[in-house]
Amino acid sequence: MNPREEVSFRTTDGLRLAGWLYRPERTQPGPAIVLTHGTGCVKEMGLAPYAEFFCAAGYTCLVYDHRNLGASEGEPRAELDPWQQVSDMRDALTFLSMQDGVDPQKLGLWGTSYAGGHVIVAAAMDRRVRCVVAVVPTLSGYRSSTIGMSQEQIDTLVASFADDRMARMRGEPPRRQKPTPPGSETGDWLHAFGAGTLYRGDLTLRSKELRMSYEPVDFIGRIAPTPFLMVAVTHDERCPREEQLSGFERAQEPKRMVMLEGGHYSVYDKILTESAQAAVDWYRAHLPA
Repeated sequence: MNPREEVSFRTTDGLRLAGWLYRPERTQPGPAIVLTHGTGCVKEMGLAPYAEFFCAAGYTCLVYDHRNLGASEGEPRAELDPWQQVSDMRDALTFLSMQDGVDPQKLGLWGTSYAGGHVIVAAAMDRRVRCVVAVVPTLSGYRSSTIGMSQEQIDTLVASFADDRMARMRGEPPRRQKPTPPGSETGDWLHAFGAGTLYRGDLTLRSKELRMSYEPVDFIGRIAPTPFLMVAVTHDERCPREEQLSGFERAQEPKRMVMLEGGHYSVYDKILTESAQAAVDWYRAHLPA
């Protein structure tokens, strides 16, 4: 295991984001990777093994908590604005590029689930990114937010967004979605990996409103010429595999898809090694240490 350093950095609007910095043993500046988590999750929930794996392969790694989550600053707590998270990710790139031992011309991104969509958007917008890996990514915020819902349920949800806006205008606190209870794949994983961390479970209702208008797939064709790897799984009930397959077709070369056997959350335990190795192989080919 590589030793890690507790770090923090300021976003362009002045918030302090908390993270871990992993430094490999090397004598000259080399490549570096920013890693971030999915919906409402904190860095302690399965990201350290990936950072350790990449660091052992010669990559400096920065893992951080999104604003409003974990050890990072920001209010309201547990409110997720995808566009703000993309901007913060670009600030993380800036911070990482300024670290000793990092070659600012060799920066990579790695994101999973919701942040798997963020790395697609960031790579399409920021040419400092020289290699990108999206693991079980969100490509359509609308589809991933409405899986299994009837049109009537969707209409009720949309109406609740307007009610929340009215309540906020009156000075009331943000309305919140309740934590996902155990008993489903998502609930079981969140309770197992979130135990003992700063993960709080609930999200503001506005987080879902913002997610439903967020479509990373619209940016996927603009990633090239940055090399793009997508790691998908055979039984993804959280981010539809069909959406990932069709989205990948819209990406331009150089690109690669790795399909692993498992569910959405398997990439954090059962198939973590296979997922991490696929990423390292891609980085070594396009962002050599």
